[in-house]
Amino acid sequence: MKTKFIKKYFPYTGEQLHSHFAYEEYGVLGNSIVAWIGPCDIPFEHMVDLEDVVAHSPIRGALMIHFIVEVFGQNLFSAVSLQRLLASIVKDEIEASSKSKASIRLRRDGDDVFWEESKMTISIASISPVSTQIHFAVNVNNKNTPVKTAALDDFKINVNDFGKKVLEKFSQEFDSIEVATQKVKPLK
Repeated sequence: MKTKFIKKYFPYTGEQLHSHFAYEEYGVLGNSIVAWIGPCDIPFEHMVDLEDVVAHSPIRGALMIHFIVEVFGQNLFSAVSLQRLLASIVKDEIEASSKSKASIRLRRDGDDVFWEESKMTISIASISPVSTQIHFAVNVNNKNTPVKTAALDDFKINVNDFGKKVLEKFSQEFDSIEVATQKVKPLK
């Protein structure tokens, strides 16, 4: 799996969640995970999560680190499974990287990560005719969020270092999963 940490600061609006985003914008072709830092404000016409659309729940934050995963030749069930793997990696990395005085314990609930009752992440998995895509974002700060949140700043975590570690760990896990599918003797 290819990775790229995009140095350009720009907002996530939901429009970026489409096939070949990483290739068209940054030359990253194939299975990939890319990341960048920027605000988030998703208008309802670009929301993919129908639960949020039906509930008229706004999705926004002043500063987040965004990840977009694209995987070809898979179904939506596989994408949701990878989304939950990414949530677990994010949870583990926040716990390992925290510079706060006390150790922190986060919990993962489906594809979301929480600190106590404060939500740290947003995420969605979707599918197109050619690939599956995941958008996953972590709050860098707690400004302009419509719900009670926790953020990387709360735990004194450097967002750039965090993003690069998540890219690396997700790519390693994905590659390891691919190898595991290729070394199995078929059943008779």
